[in-house]
Amino acid sequence: MARNLLRAGVAVTVWNRSDAAARRLQAEGALVAATTRAALLSAPAAILMLGDSNVVDQVLERGGRSFDDLVAGRTILCMGTVSPAYSKALGADIESAGGQYVECPVSGSRQPAETAQLVAMAAGTSVAIKTVRPLLEAMCSAIFECGAVPNALAAKLSANLFLITMVTGLAEAAHNARTHGLPLGLLQKIIDAGPMASSVSRAKLDKLVRGDLSAQAAIGDVLMNARLIIDAAQGTDKSMHLLPVCERLLVEAVARGDGDLDMIGVVR
Repeated sequence: MARNLLRAGVAVTVWNRSDAAARRLQAEGALVAATTRAALLSAPAAILMLGDSNVVDQVLERGGRSFDDLVAGRTILCMGTVSPAYSKALGADIESAGGQYVECPVSGSRQPAETAQLVAMAAGTSVAIKTVRPLLEAMCSAIFECGAVPNALAAKLSANLFLITMVTGLAEAAHNARTHGLPLGLLQKIIDAGPMASSVSRAKLDKLVRGDLSAQAAIGDVLMNARLIIDAAQGTDKSMHLLPVCERLLVEAVARGDGDLDMIGVVR
C-alpha cells in the first residue's frame, strides 16, 4: 500500500514495527520516522494499518495527555479491521480533539494490495472522505462511501462473513473430493468452468492443488475477523448459523498449530 502511494507521487513518511520493512520503503523514496509520534506529526493525514484496537490506541496515545496534540488538525484514516463500536468511539474522540476521522477497511489480501486492487469501504463526513480520496485512489480499484461511522466496518464484516463461509465451504468440497478419490485438479477445472468460479475460488483451489498453504490471509487473522463479526452481532442478530461453525473449525486449526497457514488450510 505504501509503495502504491509512492508510485502515485505521494510524499510518504512511514513507521513500521519491522525496521527492515521500513528501510525497504526508504530505498523506494519514503522517509522513515524514528517513532510513531514522529510519523503522525509529519503530515496532515495519517494512515493506520494495524493489528487491532489495542495497537491503534497505543500508536495514537489515546487516553493520554498527548492524544489531542497527535490528532488535532489531522485526518486519521484507520484502514485496519476493528470492531464497529470501537471505531465509533475512536472517531468521536478524534473529532472532539479537533481532528477528522475516516474509517476505511479494505477487502483484499496480499496480491490486491500489491497491485492497487483493494476494495475500500469508507465512512465519515463527506469533507473527511474527500480529503483522503486521492490517497485511496492510489491503493484501491474501487471506493464505496458507506455513510457515517461505523457503517464501513459493518460492510466489511458482512463481506468477510461471506468470504469466510465461502472459503470454508470450498475447503470442505476439496476434502469431500479427496474422500471419494477425485483428483483435486479435476475439481478445480469443474469449478473454474462453472458459475461459482471467482478470483477467490481460483486462487484457493490453485493453492490446494499445488499443496501451497502459505498465507494470503492467515487462519489466525481470519479467526479474529470471525470473532469481530460474532461479537458485533451479539444481542442484535439471532439468525447467525454458518459463521459459528466456521469459527469452531478455525479455532481447531489454530489449536493444532495451523494459525499461520492460509485460510484454505482449514482443510487440514
